[in-house]
Amino acid sequence: MRKSLLACACTALGVATVLGTAEEARASSHREAPFITKNPKVDNTDFYMFRSYEAGRDGYVTLIANYLPLQHPYGGPNYFTMDPEALYEIHIDNTGDAQEDLTFQFRFSNLLNDATGETGFAIPIGPAGATKTVSIPLVNAGGIDATNQFEAPRRNVKETFVPKIVRGNRRTGAAADITKTTGPGGATFIKPVDYIGTKSLGLPAAYKTYADAHIYDVAIPGCTAPAGTSARIFVGQRQEGFAVLLGNIFDLVNASAAQLTDVTSPNPNPIANMNVTTIAVEVPIACLKGAAGDVIGGWSTASVRQARVINPQPSYGKPTKEGGAWAQVSRLGSPLVNEVVIGIKDKDRFNSAEPKDDAQFADYVTHPTLPALVEVLFGPTVQAPTAFPRADLVAAFLTGVPNVNKFPGTSAVAEMLRLNTALPHAGLTTQFRASASPTAAGLGAAGCFKPAPNPATEGKVLDTALPSCDPAGFPNGRRPGDDVVDIALRVVMGYLLPDGAAPAGNFPFGDTVGQHDGQFQRTFPYLNTPNPGAGG
Repeated sequence: MRKSLLACACTALGVATVLGTAEEARASSHREAPFITKNPKVDNTDFYMFRSYEAGRDGYVTLIANYLPLQHPYGGPNYFTMDPEALYEIHIDNTGDAQEDLTFQFRFSNLLNDATGETGFAIPIGPAGATKTVSIPLVNAGGIDATNQFEAPRRNVKETFVPKIVRGNRRTGAAADITKTTGPGGATFIKPVDYIGTKSLGLPAAYKTYADAHIYDVAIPGCTAPAGTSARIFVGQRQEGFAVLLGNIFDLVNASAAQLTDVTSPNPNPIANMNVTTIAVEVPIACLKGAAGDVIGGWSTASVRQARVINPQPSYGKPTKEGGAWAQVSRLGSPLVNEVVIGIKDKDRFNSAEPKDDAQFADYVTHPTLPALVEVLFGPTVQAPTAFPRADLVAAFLTGVPNVNKFPGTSAVAEMLRLNTALPHAGLTTQFRASASPTAAGLGAAGCFKPAPNPATEGKVLDTALPSCDPAGFPNGRRPGDDVVDIALRVVMGYLLPDGAAPAGNFPFGDTVGQHDGQFQRTFPYLNTPNPGAGG
């Protein structure tokens, strides 16, 4: 999913061509590097950062990091717990130096339903006088809903997490617990069980009520919430929000032009029947801003210990013995970067790197290979841009776009998602999807640019009055409804360049799998109730 499906509908030339590059288009980092395929629990699939557009929440920014891709809902009997030996983090740079100033950390614990957390619910088996009490093989032993979720022995596996905020360096900065302000207090939170099926957890409406009971109002040390509100946290399973013709794309775009270029009848999303695990935090804007003013940068990561030894006598809680320093193994800022920009030899290196060290990957952006591959597959009609180095891509992905989301007075080269928190929130991508012109539909902040007076030699210029302008959308942050595949593909193929340097820059490239905010909740945590494992 992270690989993006690219399709080019070259209607202006009467040619319908499709390009595919993203197997996981909507999930920007599903299985994007060789090593992470071995560690799905720490595979960071998508990162979202946007001004909250739930009613009454415009003083907040929502941060969402998804992990554990391509979850088949029927993935029992163990389902999709997080890794208790891993560290999951969301980082914020508010000074423009490409280093974290704030980090939200999450550690998980999975205990069985007994005093030690190692035995679980057991039942008597055998005739009187020869009875033995034996542990059951299931994660639940009865129906679970919002009213009985804490009753033993209904939930045999209880997953909890502890969130912290770290100011300064993620490893040496000052850490403090984030605590609940409603319900049982403290810094330990309960994660809802995955949607096993309708017999265990009811119909989707019932599961939504159950999961919503795990949206916590929280106190973040050092943060003052707008009057009458609280910051919020949710961690739990959600429906996959990314969309792409996954199988076709990596088979050298194995699809017909008619199948992939019909913008009026989008193709169904083949991964919409899967789930992911979401970490969502809603934070007051004032808490995130720093010396750089309104612009913030964000990215998410997962780390594991450097040393792992297999326990030859494993218990439920200790199948391995792990130690040493934390080693970052997954990273996500802007979508699709590691999938379709970074060369395969450096994908694992990119996952382990920090934004401050991204100059080592600059050649992949200044001299991208994707446009050349697209030209090979679909030329001569589709031609790659001829401008080098690609300053437009450097701005879009490494430094921020001037007058949109570039940090003031800095040119730090760093791949991360950048958000100008002063720009009005929207969440209104559907109005652009309904546009009669597919070239103007769903372009997010990229739709705020128009041709220059001399388009042959000058790149597009900013005009926020354009009907297609959606300043709260990607690449100014990212909302769940932003069609990042279409936007990224058009930008990579030269949408912002002068026409003379980008022969295909104005083609309406897209993957023909529709993506807009109407497909998602308009309330926190925005992503939809997950698909049930059975009975849906």
